[in-house]
Amino acid sequence: MTHVGQSAAAAERQDSDGATSRASFRDVVAAYVGLTKPRVIELLLLTTVPVMFFAERGIPPLGLVAATVVGGAFSAGSASVFNCVYDRDIDEQMRRTRRRALPRHIVSARAALVFGFALAIASTAILLAWVNPLSAALSLGANAFYVFGYTMLLKRRTTQNIVWGGLAGCFPALIGWTAVTGELSWVPVVLFMVVFFWTPPHTWALALRYREDYANVDVPMLPVVAPAREVGRQIVLYSWVMVATSLLLWPVADTSLVYPVIAAVLGAVFLVQAHRMWGRTKVSDDLAAIRPMELFHSSNLYLTLLFVAVALDPVLGL
Repeated sequence: MTHVGQSAAAAERQDSDGATSRASFRDVVAAYVGLTKPRVIELLLLTTVPVMFFAERGIPPLGLVAATVVGGAFSAGSASVFNCVYDRDIDEQMRRTRRRALPRHIVSARAALVFGFALAIASTAILLAWVNPLSAALSLGANAFYVFGYTMLLKRRTTQNIVWGGLAGCFPALIGWTAVTGELSWVPVVLFMVVFFWTPPHTWALALRYREDYANVDVPMLPVVAPAREVGRQIVLYSWVMVATSLLLWPVADTSLVYPVIAAVLGAVFLVQAHRMWGRTKVSDDLAAIRPMELFHSSNLYLTLLFVAVALDPVLGL
């Protein structure tokens, strides 16, 4: 981590008000952490650990959980770092991202790349040594797909960017399962598909809020190229498929009644919210009236509680 020390000693950044200030060591450390997008890591691990409980049909070995969590966090952090490096040109122009480390010049692109590769190597080594080769391969594949498939190929070229690019965020369900079992099955594939269908409503709600940002940098997120009413309709369609897919886990995995009851209640609540937002888009195109961030935050809560149900089912199974 010599680049951290070098950056702390010499980095100067240009603040948004035009004033130049020297970055402290704490600023630089925080910047490196920020490059990994910790909130994204939290969300990905949220879909990893509960699946490990489900695969174990109880509490998995804590050492295995720790290795999978650390390896998965390093892998997800690495992918985010590479994303920040590649997108630093548009991040400088977007309100949501212009305070990131690279646009503020706290960390150089070269130092960030070194950091990203170090995280990727450490992740692969940890998963190979303390989990298994299949989980390591899946993690490395998810990292590569996010960087090359989504960031470099899809994001700036198609409205389907987040639909197919979101596949990378589905892999933790597979990784959590294989960490415990050493093999794949239809059970984690169902959970993989739940996250796949959850990603568009979640991301399009956020993109609605920042559609001007995406339009200014020519990123064709669906809310940029389609009216809000169509975005709302697409969100509702994906939400219905997501809820239906979540209920498939009951027969496929032969769960107890704990999971399907919780999944059905959560799904019903989310569908009501998605339909309400769609209804608001039919009346107005104004963001204040549409309130897309309500659905965005609800989507986070939905996925959290759904995967908590996945973990609780084998423990509290009736």
